[in-house]
Amino acid sequence: MAQGNRAQGKIALVTGASRGIGRAIALGLAERGFDLALNDIARQAGALAETAAEARAQGVRVVELHADVSAKDEVQAMVDRAVAELGTIHALVNNAGILIAATVEACPETAWDQVMDVNAKGTFLVTQAVLPLMKAQAYGRICNIASIGGKHGAPEQAHYSASKAAVMGFTRVLAQEVGPLGITANCVCPGIILTDMGRVNLDDPAIRDGWKAKTAMARIGAPEDVAGPVAFFCSDDSAFVTGQTLNVDGGIVLS
Repeated sequence: MAQGNRAQGKIALVTGASRGIGRAIALGLAERGFDLALNDIARQAGALAETAAEARAQGVRVVELHADVSAKDEVQAMVDRAVAELGTIHALVNNAGILIAATVEACPETAWDQVMDVNAKGTFLVTQAVLPLMKAQAYGRICNIASIGGKHGAPEQAHYSASKAAVMGFTRVLAQEVGPLGITANCVCPGIILTDMGRVNLDDPAIRDGWKAKTAMARIGAPEDVAGPVAFFCSDDSAFVTGQTLNVDGGIVLS
């Protein structure tokens, strides 16, 4: 398989890989020949096992890792096990994320903390745990999943928007720090994607039609639409691209 040969011997860690965009990314990387360390929280073990089984059917090695990305000890244990079973990590996809809808006025402090802990702090903690490996091998590809919501937001998503804006800012500085070490860092910003989390924006048919109308391609995105751009950032095709934010939204944000 021509695509698979391009990533022969490369190993990727994907967080939040049990469903939605994370699952699509995992399977897209497997199709391209990446061996995989796939992460999600313990209660998603069944769905993660299904993703892992589909990836293994592509002929790649897969290890399943249960960890909360917002917990430093769990993150380090996850990375240590990935290395013990697969050897190293060449590419990291920080995809794990949550969305809890609430207005600014009504948002509980606990909801703000949960969203920031998973989306922003989780990206930081997993990156921090993986960097020593990438530095030692003078090679790494980091792709952080942000959102167009981090650029313009939507009502009832201030904390989500803030967390994704934080991921973009973090990535820009990270790229500057690790560039001389052979490591790239980029962001993908999905638009309106039909996932379990995305349905928060899409349950109402009128809202769904409104988003379609705002999209140059006149359709809602599928998780698979995000997999290719992420695979690009995880590959050597993007070797001279770093600190960038790519909108994958069918043409909502035009920049």
